[in-house]
Amino acid sequence: MKAQIHSTGLVIKKYSFLLFSFFKASLMSDLEYRMNIALKFFNDLIWYAVQLSVFEALFSYTKSVSGWSLEDTHMFMAVLFVTDSIFMILFSENLDKFSDRVRKGEIDMLLTKPANAQFLLSFQKMNTAYILNFCVTTSWLVYSLAHLPGGINFFRVASLVVMIPAGVAIIYSTRFFFSASALIFTRADNINYLWFNLYKLGTRPVSIYPSWLRYILLSIIPVAFFASVPTQLILGTTSLWFTLYGVAVSSALLFSTTRYWKFALKFYSSASS
Repeated sequence: MKAQIHSTGLVIKKYSFLLFSFFKASLMSDLEYRMNIALKFFNDLIWYAVQLSVFEALFSYTKSVSGWSLEDTHMFMAVLFVTDSIFMILFSENLDKFSDRVRKGEIDMLLTKPANAQFLLSFQKMNTAYILNFCVTTSWLVYSLAHLPGGINFFRVASLVVMIPAGVAIIYSTRFFFSASALIFTRADNINYLWFNLYKLGTRPVSIYPSWLRYILLSIIPVAFFASVPTQLILGTTSLWFTLYGVAVSSALLFSTTRYWKFALKFYSSASS
């Protein structure tokens, strides 16, 4: 038993060191192009402003949409922005270029490394420019939370601490399924477009959709957990059981990505073959 605990500790230490090394190397690389960081940040500020302005314009004509008030929507967008910024920091750079790396045979070397290849492919290049986005969106999250009836309390903070990582895990898992399809089809660009369209469904409160689509977004394609479910938990408009359900769904999807990765590798032909 002690040997097993010691072995687990060594594995955690190994991958923590790799994660830190990837982050440090990515940060040093991104800081070489500071203007690029500034332009990315400016573009994203515009995107945030556009997203918020849509709801500001909508609520200038009505006080409620499918049970959502303007303050509720601010909270929804805050959760969405924070979840998206974490995903962009950790995974976007790697998964966006997954298909190109498969075509160029760049994953051959990673498959021979003494570490989990899926881990290496997922974290090798972090997009540290989005740390600025994370700071801004977290500030907006705190502001939105403070302006809700009841303000900031332990339950709401605990819900966010649990559900935001679950949302990031679900975004990563669904994105990985589409990206890893490049191992089977070689060119998976059109499949990735499908993912982006599905992702857009999660950028709006799930209650605005018809009941049959809500069922799909909560179970089959659980993009409702990106922001809708966490926000509803904070607002007290959904069951607390959705917290456990969200954690279970994210855990199941993460496990499924490892199975799909091993399955897809059977179709991969290395550049040297």
